[in-house]
Amino acid sequence: MHATPRASAPPQVTATPAALALLARLQARHGPVLFHQSGGCCDGSSPMCYPVGDFIVGDRDVRLGEIGGADVYISPSQFEYWKHTQLIIDVVPGRGGMFSLENGEGVRFLVRSRLFTDEEFAALAEAGRV
Repeated sequence: MHATPRASAPPQVTATPAALALLARLQARHGPVLFHQSGGCCDGSSPMCYPVGDFIVGDRDVRLGEIGGADVYISPSQFEYWKHTQLIIDVVPGRGGMFSLENGEGVRFLVRSRLFTDEEFAALAEAGRV
């Protein structure tokens, strides 16, 4: 009898084509960038885009992965809350976060999410990602 192979761990963060296009424009203008998803008070829980070096990633922040060459981090408390979901960075019309690079572009980054299946979550656990 053969054991059923475990599914590979799915990405914990992805991005829509619109988000990747905006990200590429911001990288062309500002150089390397990163995202931080927090539960902050000032800009709610919007994904914030910063030039690398302008935002100090905390020792306990969790690296979810990367989109378009930009690392994506999340605060530990938000990770606990959202660890069962895949975050999908998208773009919608509106005003960007006060300190986020897309401010003034007429659009803002937004997080959408979907729950991982039981199999996907088990694969993430097996990979030490949750």
